[in-house]
Amino acid sequence: QVQLVESGGGLVQAGGSLRVSCVASGRSFSSYRMGWFRQASGKEREFVAGISWSGGSTYYEDSVKGRFADSRDNAKNTVYLQMNRLKPEDTAVYYCAARRGSGSDYMAVDYDYWGQGTQVTISS
Repeated sequence: QVQLVESGGGLVQAGGSLRVSCVASGRSFSSYRMGWFRQASGKEREFVAGISWSGGSTYYEDSVKGRFADSRDNAKNTVYLQMNRLKPEDTAVYYCAARRGSGSDYMAVDYDYWGQGTQVTISS
């Protein structure tokens, strides 16, 4: 069992930066692949970024490539999403999620555990 708690959301002007964090409790955090998803009001949840168990591989949705950076510190059971050059369309609730089994890093249905989400709002 893994519990995930996000933090670091807030209100930022367009062009600014924000870092959201996700702390995991439970065993074997380093064996989980981690993902970040977001859900804007009235829209479906979408994949944003993913990271392998070691942190050696990262994956990004096209619209955030070059602006967002996913990282993890397994010693702290924490995964981070650094978001730069933020745009109003990045406004959403951001969720971290953990998976260990087969499936796709890009598909929400393949993740086993989810955090409660943190609101990120970008003003224009």
